[in-house]
Amino acid sequence: MISYERYVLPNGLTVILHHDESTPIVAMNILYKVGARNEVETKTGFAHLFEHLMFGGSVNIPVYDEPLQRAGGENNAFTSNDFTNYYLTLPKQNFETACWLESDRMMQLAFIEKSLDVQRHVVIEEFKQRYLNQPYGDAWLYLRPLCYTTHPYKWATIGKEISHIEDATLEDVKSFFSKYYHPANAILSVAGDIDFDYTKTLIEKWFGNIKQQALEISPLPQEPKQTELRRQILERDVPASAIYFAFHCCSRYDKEFYTTDLLSDILSRGKSSRLYFQLVKQKKIFATISAYMLGELDKSLFIIEGRLNDGKTFAEAEKAVDEVLQEIMDGKIDDRELQKVKQQVEASLVFNELGVANKALNLCYYDMLGDVAAVNEQAEKYNDITKQDLANIAQQIFAKDNTNILCYQPITKTN
Repeated sequence: MISYERYVLPNGLTVILHHDESTPIVAMNILYKVGARNEVETKTGFAHLFEHLMFGGSVNIPVYDEPLQRAGGENNAFTSNDFTNYYLTLPKQNFETACWLESDRMMQLAFIEKSLDVQRHVVIEEFKQRYLNQPYGDAWLYLRPLCYTTHPYKWATIGKEISHIEDATLEDVKSFFSKYYHPANAILSVAGDIDFDYTKTLIEKWFGNIKQQALEISPLPQEPKQTELRRQILERDVPASAIYFAFHCCSRYDKEFYTTDLLSDILSRGKSSRLYFQLVKQKKIFATISAYMLGELDKSLFIIEGRLNDGKTFAEAEKAVDEVLQEIMDGKIDDRELQKVKQQVEASLVFNELGVANKALNLCYYDMLGDVAAVNEQAEKYNDITKQDLANIAQQIFAKDNTNILCYQPITKTN
């Protein structure tokens, strides 16, 4: 159970405080409600680029990391298709340093060509190393546009293509910052051994004078219902054949989210799960296989991905996966199997609440979803799921006309 106090500053900044006496460390988390889905198709990768630019220095703090490290702190950030998240931890006696650092870059990020050049180069190298120069790295560059024809989920968080980052101008960056990086589009949480009155005073001191801006919400184009199976085969220099199944599924807001998430656990959580036990251990068709849902804010994807053993064909792999999925659609789920997975989920939820950084992130995340109280209701929602619920959602998701398949075929090398 995470206790909290939530309030909103006059400039629109949402603040959530959580008291935890178990540690002298305080975590601050700032979630900006902007991700890759808020970009335009001709200028992608900007949300991720900004994750890097925010560490390039603000007007009064040329190097973000130096004062934080002197205060005994650590920090990091990540970008998704739906939001960008910044977090730091430091000793509680140095909490004001966190307020100073985060408020200054929210209010007046340093827009200089040198910083943009440096971070542009970093992002381009990341694009090359993670997506282009390693086996299977470009899977999402093909899988997303295979699944989406209209919605901005059709490009990856890194961006649609490198040229969009190469061509980014200082004016592009300023415009993106002005639209999304302001108090009304942010959620700030603090978790640790804090005094609420003192913490509120510091937050008001450092964030209260940041100018209020109107929140611009642009409606996103919705993805039309898929009506036929889509398939793509890539020939690549990869060590083994690999196959990705992608099925359209619910959004994070939908009540079906919990059933869909539990369905992925039934299929691939642990070595006794359906996919691993039958297709890796017994039939030895796959060397590895996993299932998961992306859980994005708009209608999302349910993924099954695996690497085939030598000599196994894509046809064999598809048939084997289909047979496992059909079992679920037919309701062939054992009571003990379902209870075991529910217990594993509950254990994960409890473990995820142990650290102050995780709690700070979770408070921001559930507030973004529209109900911060839901942070304490997750276990109950999973426990209420029945075998029939799982069968019903499986029948919807795993329909043939809702299926996308991406295959990696190793290049045949000749002497």
